[in-house]
Amino acid sequence: MYAVRSGIEGTINELAHGHEMRRRRYRGLDKTHVQHVLTAIAVNIERLSERPTPGEPLRAPLPTAFQAYLDQPGLPRPRSRRYVGG
Repeated sequence: MYAVRSGIEGTINELAHGHEMRRRRYRGLDKTHVQHVLTAIAVNIERLSERPTPGEPLRAPLPTAFQAYLDQPGLPRPRSRRYVGG
């Protein structure tokens, strides 16, 4: 049950912070609703374009900036499972 909620929370966070959904561009509830619907459609199209086509091998996720820092040579710790480099 929490896995579903975490996915929804991530989507809401992306819309609020990545696409500035907390600020409206237009006055009026109807125009603001249209803005939200069009932004949600754009996010869905963007997500669909990033999905691999059937038969294409899955790509490993890129490491975060913090993970890349931890994976620097010389730091005494094993490589993470998310590490993509050589």
